[in-house]
Amino acid sequence: MSERSSVFDMIGPVMIGPSSSHTAGVVRIGRVARKILKDKPTKAIITFYNSFARTYEGHGSNRAILAGLMDFPTDDERIKGALELAKDAGIEYKFKSVGNASTLHPNTVRLNLTSKDNQAEVVGESRGGGVIRIREVNGFDCNFTASAHTLIIHADDQKGSIAFISDVLSHDDCNIATMTVSRKGKNDLACLVFEMDSGIKAITLEYLRNLNWVRSVLYIPDIDQ
Repeated sequence: MSERSSVFDMIGPVMIGPSSSHTAGVVRIGRVARKILKDKPTKAIITFYNSFARTYEGHGSNRAILAGLMDFPTDDERIKGALELAKDAGIEYKFKSVGNASTLHPNTVRLNLTSKDNQAEVVGESRGGGVIRIREVNGFDCNFTASAHTLIIHADDQKGSIAFISDVLSHDDCNIATMTVSRKGKNDLACLVFEMDSGIKAITLEYLRNLNWVRSVLYIPDIDQ
């Protein structure tokens, strides 16, 4: 099935230049990665692939990803000074580049993040017009855009779990737009990703976290709201 585009996808967001793919999309990937980490990173190893590997300095993707990790919006004037601001904020960062990764999207970035209490690995793609896709979170395939309310659940791979969680969300009036499931192996840990049209009540999140077969629950509200 082909992906549909909206007017927003074609025109792009309000942003600090020079490129929506290399700046706005990268900022958004950084913001999502920070939410996945659940904290401000103290250390970031950032690997740019393919087209990004050749242009990340000239097009400002290095500044953009750090701006996102500091949770700056795409139109924030501070993006231009993000390299220095990140150091001032106590973020130790290192950039790497891999110029020929044929299995990855041309504009791919991998973030290995550490904070005081947490670690996270996030792989994101910048697809033009500020549109992004998060492909991996902590080794699991995810495939979400962060342009909707997103729920990421790590749970034991057991019969009926998907239907059960879907039913819980429906009782919270959450309409599921997309769902992705990946797992390490049969009867092993599974990762369930739900993109929804509306937000989730705190009591629903707490209920899901207290299920004995659920290992973790991460909720990322629509980052554009």
